[in-house]
Amino acid sequence: MANQTATREFVFLGFSHFPKPHSLFFILFLTMYITTLLGNGLILGTAFLDSSLHTPMYYFIRHLSFLDMCYTSVTLPHVLKNLLAESKAISFPACLVQLYFLVAFVGVECLLLAVMAYDRYVAICRPLTYALLMNRTLCAQLVAASWACGLLNSVLHTAMTSLVPFCASHKLDHLFCDVPQLLKLSCADTFPNQVTLLAVTMLLGVSPFFCIVVSYIHIVLAVLRIRTSQGRHKAFSTCASHLTVVTLFYTTCMFNYNRPSSSHPEYIDTLASVLYNVVTPMLNPIIYCLRNKEMKEALKRVVGRELF
Repeated sequence: MANQTATREFVFLGFSHFPKPHSLFFILFLTMYITTLLGNGLILGTAFLDSSLHTPMYYFIRHLSFLDMCYTSVTLPHVLKNLLAESKAISFPACLVQLYFLVAFVGVECLLLAVMAYDRYVAICRPLTYALLMNRTLCAQLVAASWACGLLNSVLHTAMTSLVPFCASHKLDHLFCDVPQLLKLSCADTFPNQVTLLAVTMLLGVSPFFCIVVSYIHIVLAVLRIRTSQGRHKAFSTCASHLTVVTLFYTTCMFNYNRPSSSHPEYIDTLASVLYNVVTPMLNPIIYCLRNKEMKEALKRVVGRELF
């Protein structure tokens, strides 16, 4: 450990594999960022202002939209700066701050999607007791628990990563600070970090996904018992948007974190990070608008003109 040096900054190499100039990437990412903020902001404002959307499902959607705006804003502004600036560096404290909020928001989204699946389960499988079970207090408690778990989990990861010595290269072949990429640069034994990462992934990633799968198994069985095709279509339509978002989120996350670490081009890491950190938050509001009749009707009332 004699060759350890105090880490003052990291240098991002995410776009070094692509030919310059990067102005086209800047325009593309800026457009996607603005679209993400406007789309999620529109859903957030509409669900808040329109009284017909003051239901548990849209209460959760408001938090999901706010979450997507947050965790995109943690990384994309710095990515945009790096696309234009000569220096691609980020200070060590700034890297830890970015890491903290990124891990926190992704963790919260995993849990929030599971909460939304439970909401759909109660709505379809236990409709007569839905209003009683999914009351305002319980909804607030579920959302608060999701945020608390995500934030506390991130404290653990950030604290453990901050103690890791970096004595090799300080060049991150990525677009932003994330736990796996930072651990690759350590010259010390990162086994405790790897075990913690795996354990938390099981707890906050796999467990919510398992809950979502179980909820939808019950939902499918309940819908198949509905005698009329119109009733089945109506029941499935209330879940279509959420199921699409879940599929998109978990597919891109698994592609980013669970790919084999060997024998793939370096630019694949860059593209994978773009999928779950940029593309998914941008598509979520489009999914909820295009596949949700209530949301489209509310948008007409709030905006005051025919948008759809």
